[in-house]
Amino acid sequence: QVHVVESGGGSVQTGDSLRLPCATSGRPFSSYAMGWFRQAPGKEREFVAAISRSGANTDYADSVKGRFTISRDNAKNTVYLQMNSLKPEDTAVYYCAATVVAGSGNVINRRDDYYYWGQGTQVTVSS
Repeated sequence: QVHVVESGGGSVQTGDSLRLPCATSGRPFSSYAMGWFRQAPGKEREFVAAISRSGANTDYADSVKGRFTISRDNAKNTVYLQMNSLKPEDTAVYYCAATVVAGSGNVINRRDDYYYWGQGTQVTVSS
């Protein structure tokens, strides 16, 4: 059975930083493309960032480009979302997602293409 577990959420001020780790179990971490999504109250779950199996390729939503960085450590079975210069509009529940893909360089940014999901972690940014 595959488990996806996020952590690192919290309440911060505008301009602060947070790092969200996400760990998986159940099969080799390097077999997963990984992604981060977020859902604010009353809104759809939206794409934030994604990274390929190898870590060589990444993709970001326009709203977070230049502020957020996704990375992974395959030796630690962990993907990270480094969030800098946080804004109140970044307030949401952040979800980590994993999916098995064949190519090591493929980046998956569609929500429906992810099979495994974490329970979410709350990030609140106050002005």
